[in-house]
Amino acid sequence: MNRADRSAQQVLEAEVLNLRAKLLEVAAGLDRIDRGAEPLADAGTMETFRGAIETLLRPGPNRAERIQLLFSRAYEDSWRENMEV
Repeated sequence: MNRADRSAQQVLEAEVLNLRAKLLEVAAGLDRIDRGAEPLADAGTMETFRGAIETLLRPGPNRAERIQLLFSRAYEDSWRENMEV
């Protein structure tokens, strides 16, 4: 069956174990951060993670793109000069 022809239920059934594993991995990482011996020096990164999790909870297309943009720099035409490439 062509992937484009699958129902949402079929996609969920095919993806459930992989998605579950990734969610558990994220949760475990956040737990390790919470158990850290020292408090966070930069809370900005955690705010970005919270924004990403909130993005996952909002319905709509392009969640992956929206999350990628949260973690990305804004595009600059002069990036080659700025990065000395």
